[in-house]
Amino acid sequence: MVAIVWFRNDLRLTDHLALDAALKTGNPILPIFIYDSIHSRSFGEASKWWLHHSLSSLKRTLNLLKADLIFQQGNAFEILKNIAEQIPLSHIFWNRRYDAEGMQQDIQVKSYFKETNIICHSFNGSLLFEPHTIKNKEGKPFKVFSAFWKHCLSQHSVQEPIPAPTHLSFDKKFNEISHTLDSLELLPKLGWIKGLEESWSPGEENAQKNFDFFLKNSLKNYKKNRDYPTLKTSRLSPYIRRGEISVRQLWRAIHQHAIFSKEVDSECFLSELGWREFSYHTLFHHPDLEEIPLKKDFEAFPWEKNPNHFDAWTKGLTGYPIVDAGMRELWRTGYMHNRVRMITASFLVKHLLQPWQNGEKWFWDTLVDADVASNPFNWQWVAGCGADAAPYFRIFNPILQGEKFDPQGEYIRSWVPELRDVPDDFIHTPWLYENRPSDYPEPLVHHSKAREKALKAFKAM
Repeated sequence: MVAIVWFRNDLRLTDHLALDAALKTGNPILPIFIYDSIHSRSFGEASKWWLHHSLSSLKRTLNLLKADLIFQQGNAFEILKNIAEQIPLSHIFWNRRYDAEGMQQDIQVKSYFKETNIICHSFNGSLLFEPHTIKNKEGKPFKVFSAFWKHCLSQHSVQEPIPAPTHLSFDKKFNEISHTLDSLELLPKLGWIKGLEESWSPGEENAQKNFDFFLKNSLKNYKKNRDYPTLKTSRLSPYIRRGEISVRQLWRAIHQHAIFSKEVDSECFLSELGWREFSYHTLFHHPDLEEIPLKKDFEAFPWEKNPNHFDAWTKGLTGYPIVDAGMRELWRTGYMHNRVRMITASFLVKHLLQPWQNGEKWFWDTLVDADVASNPFNWQWVAGCGADAAPYFRIFNPILQGEKFDPQGEYIRSWVPELRDVPDDFIHTPWLYENRPSDYPEPLVHHSKAREKALKAFKAM
């Protein structure tokens, strides 16, 4: 008899609850990844690039344990049914997803195999707390982060992570049913792939290395440094997105550090994990988060569908240096500093009055850490229509934001080469410089006029 471990958003061996359960059966293990190219929401191009290399890394790690990763493509439910007809299965184990499609898969697989002798069991392998267990005093989902997080910390505990296995029982005959990784066609044929390759090294081993480096070098002063785009912080988000490192492992390590050091930086980082939990809590109760604003009034907002403005924003040609630097960093590396994400998103929504859904889709396609919950949740927050959202009258001034968080323009010059020779006094307002570069655009909109226009639109809504 054989136990399947169905890998999804958990491409690691350390603290893998489904894998641990399979090992305890004592049966040979069939590790499988099923790529369903017809998702209700297809992966973005940057996400697919990361996924390819993450799967390649996991396959190599399993090979070291004399095992392998089996690749299949198509409908996960049908594939698991077909395998059950070919191989004598005892169990199917997996870690849960919390998007609508993932939860539907869980129900379908469990319902079908309930009528067989094959035992199915799923686990929470990607969150600290199960979304459906977190409720306010009225038994309803939380709408405010501070209350949500306070409840989580007071009512729930995080278990110790499980070490990675040192050996696996695997039958090489399983390879006969496997597709090749290349056949999944995850690698995009785009020019910016070189930038991703120069910026990132996916995989569990690199996730662990990055986390170790962060603990030793970057956790101290994290609360202050995380706002400055030239200062590196954790850069763990894409590894968390693919489950190459367990959030339980992150939590336990940082929490222990907080106990001994009593530094605010540890608590700040833990609250960032809490914000991610809050986004999944919200997605669980609002599965249409990517399209429908939580505040229904926003369905009537008078957006300006201006393709030229949107195109200029995607290319980093808005005329506002901090915005353009962020958008070019995103295109080149598949990543953008969190403070700059807020600035660029606010600019699109509140200066250009473009629908937040358009920006969310662009980030979904170009971010290596594009997450099914965090991405739409954060866009709704910036737009003012989400849970615990920023108020509509909070409109970032891109000039002041640049002056505060990139005072010497170091970040700007690294991504906007046209401005390298502009003096510090004009780096955030190059249109005022008498020798301004001719190859850098004038601002698309005037800040104060755009702000006034946005406030009128919000108030009218």
